[in-house]
Amino acid sequence: MGTATEIEILDPELEIIDPHHHLWPPTGAVVSMAAGPGQQTEKGAQLPDCPPYSYADLRRDATSGHRVVGSVYVECSSFYRDDGPDHLRPVGESETIAAMELRDGLCQGIVGFADLMMGTSVKEVLEAHLEEAGPRFKGIRHSVAWDPDPGVYATYRRPPGGLLLDSRFRAGAAELTRRGLSFDTWLNFHQLPELTDFASANPDLTIVLDHLGGPATTGRHVGHRDEVRREWREHMIAASQRPNVFLKLGAIGMRAFSGPELFAGNPVTAERIEDYWGSDVRFCIDTFGPERCMFESNFPVDRALCDYVTLWNAFKLIASSYSLSEKEWLFARAARAAYRL
Repeated sequence: MGTATEIEILDPELEIIDPHHHLWPPTGAVVSMAAGPGQQTEKGAQLPDCPPYSYADLRRDATSGHRVVGSVYVECSSFYRDDGPDHLRPVGESETIAAMELRDGLCQGIVGFADLMMGTSVKEVLEAHLEEAGPRFKGIRHSVAWDPDPGVYATYRRPPGGLLLDSRFRAGAAELTRRGLSFDTWLNFHQLPELTDFASANPDLTIVLDHLGGPATTGRHVGHRDEVRREWREHMIAASQRPNVFLKLGAIGMRAFSGPELFAGNPVTAERIEDYWGSDVRFCIDTFGPERCMFESNFPVDRALCDYVTLWNAFKLIASSYSLSEKEWLFARAARAAYRL
């Protein structure tokens, strides 16, 4: 394998909307992550494992061979305001991304953060996001990844368990529905029944389940990949019965979900990724249907595994058995539907 620019691009004419990427300031930048009732971080916490990734970096990746025609920025606690009320500081993220001069029209949607544990009061934060980002603001992500073992990889906010079942959280989610906004989250596989219940209670809310539904590989789950996937598949089948749930196929470059055996060797090839993840991803597609599944880059996080060209080649290998129409959904149309692009 050569460099990214030397790798043959599979299906180069296939349109891609990358529905999940981040932008991060230079390494060492400190951002505000003020703790609210649904998050357990300290104000001024430093983002862990966050390589700097600018819009120029994203554009360079998006134009490196594959036909990426749009993207969605997803919150990562970057660019928070450093003053003002704590609950409004996350609005700085949407404000900063929306203010970037994006003449190429690549970043078509913004998913910010608002603490849904504020209940109905979260409407102030949502309105502020909308005021700063306008129609490009598509919704919020409030990740709920929790495990009784603190050694299991979790979000930097370290949320408590049971948020999706909390009445305050659900009251906050209702404010999203009232504004036609979407709800993103990522969680661990054993929390999927809570998501299914949450989706049933909010049938008019578009829910985007990130990162393959969280088939965890760290902490108490180390060495139990087969057992995890058996339980994960059972819960995913149940979640798929809720028609308002979309699924993102990605985050395979996170050690939260991929074992060390995938990372061994350099560089990691698209064929190796397909061999490791292909059957699980195709299970997801066949369970939810291509109309509710979208491949995600999760860059720059997944850059820990491979470059952007290799990642999308791997996704195209995984999807090679599907029809052209099904591929169009998987690589662009489902993202357009979920985020109203």
